[in-house]
Amino acid sequence: MNSITQYTLTAPAHINTNIKLPASKSISNRSLIIYALSDPKTLPTNLSDCDDTQVLVTALRDMPETINIHAAGTAMRFLTAYLSVTPGEHLLTGTERMKHRPIGELVDALHYLGADITYTEEKGFPPLYIKGRQLEGGTLEIPGDLSSQFISALLLIGPVLKNGLILKLQGTIISRPYIDLTLWTMREYGAKADWTDIDTITVAGIPYQSRPYFIENDWSSASYWYEAITLSKNSQSRIQLEGLMDGSKQGDSVVKYIFNLLGIKTSFASTQTGETTTVTLRRHPCLLPRLEYDFKGSPDLAQTLVTCCCGMNIPFRFTGLSNLRIKETDRIAALEKELRKLGFVVKDEKGDTLYWTGEHCEASFEPIDTYEDHRMALSFAPLSAIFPGLKINHPEVVSKSYPNYWKDLLAAGYTIKSSNI
Repeated sequence: MNSITQYTLTAPAHINTNIKLPASKSISNRSLIIYALSDPKTLPTNLSDCDDTQVLVTALRDMPETINIHAAGTAMRFLTAYLSVTPGEHLLTGTERMKHRPIGELVDALHYLGADITYTEEKGFPPLYIKGRQLEGGTLEIPGDLSSQFISALLLIGPVLKNGLILKLQGTIISRPYIDLTLWTMREYGAKADWTDIDTITVAGIPYQSRPYFIENDWSSASYWYEAITLSKNSQSRIQLEGLMDGSKQGDSVVKYIFNLLGIKTSFASTQTGETTTVTLRRHPCLLPRLEYDFKGSPDLAQTLVTCCCGMNIPFRFTGLSNLRIKETDRIAALEKELRKLGFVVKDEKGDTLYWTGEHCEASFEPIDTYEDHRMALSFAPLSAIFPGLKINHPEVVSKSYPNYWKDLLAAGYTIKSSNI
């Protein structure tokens, strides 16, 4: 039987560190699709070095007949749309988990626009055989509670559709900040794309304008440092994060407001529009007895806040989490199971809510399993401030979004012991 890597973590008593965050995966991946659809082509700078972005870079550079995006969900969605409007024939596939992540609603939408896409195994799931061609575009109606990556994939190809795209979103619209990030990035490249009604987005059939483009660092990755300083035992702890922007269009930049409720003060060295700068985090007393929040607009922050609130002993009720069940793993089930190992009885409700009343159970302190999900490792690691000697299996999963995470924790004073079991 193959051995697995396990890390044993202990947090420092005091944190005083300066961290260069990875570049934004969300902006990198959107910019790469736009780069590939532009002419002439100018590669964006400060691209993310995470797995999800690198598989996209490789696919767009080499364009092999079979494109394996492994576990990169964003790449699967974005490339499905991109290959539909790009000459050539390709098989788009991924890991076994990826083959069980639904993509039928995106494929149906592209079929409606005239795309030639065939399922090669199970209907509604990858792999996909795609024959690219010019698509007419037009008006398309889709549910607003689809994954924002499905919606973004459609929007990104809008400028190269002959008649552009009018997207009508029906019902509740989830993850709107990610849709807004897509529209903002498109406009940075000269696209005419915006909300034209409360539920309608219009993209003109006007090609992108190639330009040099620098990518901001990642607010999602910043969230784990917010958690780390919140759980630090020393009230004088201080963390500086490089390369973030005040007024960022990244949906997860809302993390600074959420953690303000938990006593974390965020200071920007510069608040000039469009300029990246250094952000300083400092801890203040938290008097919040309970936290309620709707993560509909920023579901990727949920694991960070769930683990952090448990570590702070703050009961919570978090809604808007329905999409967590179809991520790299069923994140709702994974959180419930792994937090029990630390003595927290977290429960779910209606498939879209996680809550904790303060109920505890006997802790086993078994190693935390990560389920091939980077955010499980990223969000549980700061709990080593509360549980010295916390063990995490398969720590390498962080390469999906934050390859240097463990190095950064070491630089911040964390003790990490590696073993093979």
